[in-house]
Amino acid sequence: MSKIPFGPTYSEMLYPDTIPREVREQALKVKDSNELDPINLFNITWKDEHGAVRKIVLPRELTGVKANIVVLLGKYFPSGSHKVGPAYATLIEGCVEGDILPGAHTILGPSTGNFGIGVAYICNLMGYRAVIIMPDNMSKERYDRIRKYGAELDLTPGTESDVILTLQRTYELKKDPQNRPLAQFELLPNYRFHRYVTGNSAIEAVRGIGNGRIACFTSAPGSAGTIAAGDEIKQAFPEARVVALEPYECSTLATGGRGQHRIEGIGDKMCTLIHNILTTDFVALIRDDDAVRGLKVIQEGSALAKLGVAREQVAGMHDLFGVSGICNILGAIKMADYLRLGPDDNVVTIATDGFDRYPSVMDDLERRCLETGDSVLGRWAGDIFMKKNTENIYDFRGAASKEHLFRQKERDWLPFGYPREYLDSMRNDQFWEEEYQKVKYYDEAIINMRPGEG
Repeated sequence: MSKIPFGPTYSEMLYPDTIPREVREQALKVKDSNELDPINLFNITWKDEHGAVRKIVLPRELTGVKANIVVLLGKYFPSGSHKVGPAYATLIEGCVEGDILPGAHTILGPSTGNFGIGVAYICNLMGYRAVIIMPDNMSKERYDRIRKYGAELDLTPGTESDVILTLQRTYELKKDPQNRPLAQFELLPNYRFHRYVTGNSAIEAVRGIGNGRIACFTSAPGSAGTIAAGDEIKQAFPEARVVALEPYECSTLATGGRGQHRIEGIGDKMCTLIHNILTTDFVALIRDDDAVRGLKVIQEGSALAKLGVAREQVAGMHDLFGVSGICNILGAIKMADYLRLGPDDNVVTIATDGFDRYPSVMDDLERRCLETGDSVLGRWAGDIFMKKNTENIYDFRGAASKEHLFRQKERDWLPFGYPREYLDSMRNDQFWEEEYQKVKYYDEAIINMRPGEG
């Protein structure tokens, strides 16, 4: 199949049943058999072939809390992560505006992994040359996947905590007018995708579970795209609390900390430009090794059985999560306990990707810990998932706390040339509502520019 310049609208990504039947059927047919067929653009959705949100409700034997922990599963997106959604949204909006032209421009993707993989994948399907700018100390699986999709790597020194160097490199490369950055940390398509597609999918995901409402939404900001789902959740459920999760070792939002950590995809030592500070209620800290060890516990499964998790549930969780997904789950458990939520309450969180890009991280854990037998895994399971832990939770609902985050955003983005007036406009709900309403404009523009439809 030849390359196609346009894929789904935002509405079609949320409601794939509105995609023309023949297109939807063909997309589902090739999803698992030919991932590089461009019609896979129409598989960018949280929904399965039956229109249901892909999710798991975690067993209480694992979480140890009364509330329902509902996890949306990103591994079923094309390329294996929901980050492909904002990558596509950013590229398609550039196409609509005429800022990105096939054959004329090279796409830059600053990332620590999943967004870069998504950019490489989308550029392969849509016929663009891609250069992914990443730290040089991320998991091997990330680099391999990017090369598999035909993109080039431009590596900067460091790890997840050194993502600022990827931004600096991106700004250097974009001086060449042929280069167009899909800058996830600062471009609003990332916000629009997650508020509209992820937020409304989360609202659908809790129907028929508990009281059918969302009491809390937890997400670890990397680009702060995913946490934008909380804006739409709050529209539906004003009582919902939105919680940003950070590595304890790099608690930039909470305390200004800027240390190194092991949770790939989050904790990027900044308050990103697209982070809507107004709707962030709490910041909670998760220790990085708890996330890594927690993934090992779930992946091995033996300790879960000893906790009383049913055999079929143990098998069902195998390969569903990555390290950042475990971080989000631990944050959901922590907040369910902190907020004293009951059996009718729902906490929603996100698993960005699956286990397929973390075997090397598990190998590193084995080297560091030396012993990871059943007795050790059993102890980890109890210590990581079951122990009550409401420490290191910061309340950001007050004006002074919000001001702390606004000042952090200024320190991070004034040096990149953003005027103070623009940053100040983000202090108003109107800014975010106007950006969100552009979903309708882009949906119409995408349809009008599709071959044979305009």
